[in-house]
Amino acid sequence: MSEKIAQIEMIIARNAGRDISYMTEWARGNLEKAAASILATPNAHVGILTGFYIEYADPPSPEPDGLGGMAHLAAALGSTGIPVSVITDAPCAKAVWAVVDALPVRVDLEVASISERSVCRLRQSLQEGERPMTHLIAIERVSPAADGKPHRANGWDMTRETAPLHLLFEDARWRRPWITIGIGDGGNEIGMGSLPKELAARIPNGVAATIPADYLLAAGVSNWAGYGLIAAMACLNQALAPQLLRYLNREMDHRFLKAAVEVGQVVDGDGDGVRGRPMMSVDRIPWEQHAALLEEIVSVAKS
Repeated sequence: MSEKIAQIEMIIARNAGRDISYMTEWARGNLEKAAASILATPNAHVGILTGFYIEYADPPSPEPDGLGGMAHLAAALGSTGIPVSVITDAPCAKAVWAVVDALPVRVDLEVASISERSVCRLRQSLQEGERPMTHLIAIERVSPAADGKPHRANGWDMTRETAPLHLLFEDARWRRPWITIGIGDGGNEIGMGSLPKELAARIPNGVAATIPADYLLAAGVSNWAGYGLIAAMACLNQALAPQLLRYLNREMDHRFLKAAVEVGQVVDGDGDGVRGRPMMSVDRIPWEQHAALLEEIVSVAKS
């Protein structure tokens, strides 16, 4: 593995308040493999699936994690000429649209309703379009657990407010024509189904994901892996590095989070009996700390 990418992988694996070192250690090496896969694909078209809805918040809305990583990935890939389709569901649509609207590049936004039929139609469209999708990234998007239901980390059943978009990753009725990348930070996200059973058993409250991915990226905060994937691509392709890193900076990160909070009304601070509300933080970490980590990753990529 590239020494610089290994360093980036260590940065995104930092503890953000819960010990997931067993996940990040198992996934080590996947950051470079995922980056190389996108770069090596002719006529690539990347889908980015995100949106983690918090029903009992003020107001009910998605959390900010995942949205920032999606935005940076979309901006970086779009800057190199790779088409991007951002994918979410109806409960998360307002917040995701707010961030997409703040992007410095144009991308497609696909919104599925809660029904399985809507997801199947979307899958067919992405598979059979003029430029079929080649990669699908899920960043902070819940996966069904062993009981077939999606859950929050505390065990809350999210079935009623979550579209079955995991079917874009695994469904026995369909041939999966794209390479999949799963990004998560807790164990209940799409991609975490790749973990061996003995590691999945360590995830509390029976919420361990069952949906795997070709490449699993585990991070202290999911957004961090989005930063890291861009930086890893820049390390692997110096010719594309200026375009890939053009928008990976604290000013753009603040712009994305501000749009998510002020327009999309994303909520943070949920848990321990506290209802989430709009604020400039991600996973209860102030934005300034995320910006500093982003700059550290970029510094390694440019060194």
